[in-house]
Amino acid sequence: MSRPQRILVTGAAGFIGSSLVDRLLAEGRQVVGLDSFDPFYDEEQKRRNLESAQGSGEFRLHQVDIRDRERVDQLFAQESFDAVVHLAALAGVRRSLERPADYVDVNIHGTAILLDAAARRGGSHFVFGSSSSVYGERSDGPFRETDSVERPISPYAATKRAAELLAHTFHHAHGLSVTCLRFFTVYGPRQRPDLAIRKFAELMLRGQAIPVYGDGSSLRDFTFVADTVDGIVRALDRDLGFSILNLGAGRTVSVKQVIETLEKNLETVARIEWLPKQTGDVSRTWANIDAAKESLGYEPNTQLEEGVGAFVEWLRKQP
Repeated sequence: MSRPQRILVTGAAGFIGSSLVDRLLAEGRQVVGLDSFDPFYDEEQKRRNLESAQGSGEFRLHQVDIRDRERVDQLFAQESFDAVVHLAALAGVRRSLERPADYVDVNIHGTAILLDAAARRGGSHFVFGSSSSVYGERSDGPFRETDSVERPISPYAATKRAAELLAHTFHHAHGLSVTCLRFFTVYGPRQRPDLAIRKFAELMLRGQAIPVYGDGSSLRDFTFVADTVDGIVRALDRDLGFSILNLGAGRTVSVKQVIETLEKNLETVARIEWLPKQTGDVSRTWANIDAAKESLGYEPNTQLEEGVGAFVEWLRKQP
């Protein structure tokens, strides 16, 4: 497969999406961004995420909901994409417990519409942003792509697994090249306000208590956004037929360790409000990344101290 030069990125104004857009533009590629600007969090922040991209003549943004089949079909008819990176989704385990039908509608129905458009137009390589949440509750690790993922514990996780199955169907039925990437606890500049590191940091800067569910021993495979984006770009440039790959750091960090790292970078002491463990939360995420290393040459290299430092530097510049 030749290197894709014209790429559709859904969820382009989001945390990972906007970081990917900037990387692709820096490499001299043309990018068409699609985003519905769902009110999940502040639209103004999403607009700021794309300020740099909007200054490029190689970037165009369309405000479209992926569930709008007519608009999606029009976009594919107007443009000729070499590849699609599908990152648009309703995210968040806890909110999916409150709005399960909405999550099914966006994350499954919307994904089916995009897969169908890509398959009918032909020639598009499709990269799908899945999630480590598909692995469910595990006491072992690291998690391998060959592990059973048939027992998700949140609607969000279930929708991501369902979308992976849909992707395989379109590969089998239409020959669409699809790579599903399971992201593991991505953090860094532009992080969503509901995610732990940003939520903790903002509360700490205001001198407010941070909510910790459980005893703080939960383990997460925190992965710096630039490493995740590098994995996405590598997946874009390789036709693996149909493939599922983990994109994590390959190591775990406890919630307590994250808080201690934030305390050092923010030069403050956290006040903690201890709360019961929440339904849908898993006790650990931990990626085995051997397959991504072998297939993509993926090598995450950002340590937590460095990544949190870059995040804090970005956060202090925000309005």
